[in-house]
Amino acid sequence: MAGGTAEPPARPRTEPWLSRTPAPDATARVFCFPYPGLGASTYRHWPDRVGGAELCRVQPPGREARRGEEHYGTYEAFAARAADALLPWLDRPFALLGHSTGALQAFALTVRLVRRQLPLPARLFVSSQLAPHHGPWGPLLRMTDAQLVTEIGRLTRVMGGAESLATLTAGLRVLRADVTAARRYSVQLPVPLPIGVHAIGWRDDDQVAPERMAGWAACSAQGAFRRVTLPGGHHAFLDAPPPLLAELAHELGEFTYDSDRHHIDELSQRRTVARPEVTHRSRAAGA
Repeated sequence: MAGGTAEPPARPRTEPWLSRTPAPDATARVFCFPYPGLGASTYRHWPDRVGGAELCRVQPPGREARRGEEHYGTYEAFAARAADALLPWLDRPFALLGHSTGALQAFALTVRLVRRQLPLPARLFVSSQLAPHHGPWGPLLRMTDAQLVTEIGRLTRVMGGAESLATLTAGLRVLRADVTAARRYSVQLPVPLPIGVHAIGWRDDDQVAPERMAGWAACSAQGAFRRVTLPGGHHAFLDAPPPLLAELAHELGEFTYDSDRHHIDELSQRRTVARPEVTHRSRAAGA
């Protein structure tokens, strides 16, 4: 408007990629990636903030509020789309968090951000998932449809939902597509990232033994890898147990944000970094 102050450009809406619009006053953010077969509801029992950081629940296409959309297909395609959608919100310290295959989604997005020289997470939190160069791995990848339906029923009960034919049918479609994406994602060699990786194992995990989380050290910046083992089984993560929240709060509490200079004191988001080389093994979709 002539004679007035120009309005800043409107911040693009990233929904439906996030379950809600991030708070503009958040000093830090944690983008949370879903458990296989689920979407943002993975974090239904979680608080909205941990350690002063806002939790931003990622909602991939093909499920829940986005059930009318096509599945993303591969982690590479997921990362490309997620990077574009989430970029407006990477303007302050942030971390990525994923459990099971959600950890691989978070990793793939980090690789994409590095390659495009975009802001980087100060931490990559991975739970109950082998490092990419040790996969693909997991009981879900070997299950028949009948076994997947049983898993959906168990997951529905864990999340406090009611089983129905519609729930099981829709859940099978999503979980089968998620499992196929996990089978396809196979990284031949370790990909060292210029950030710290925080690996979380579970003492009674019947799917990924906690000691197998050690492989993530090869993906972390030198001297910035941390591995912990917490009490609980594979699905304990979904209930946001206090030991997990305390661990995250401790790490997230190290982030500092200078709103005038827009930088992370601990690890600059916008520094120039070497682009990681990712070598994939060829694998059929149904392997």
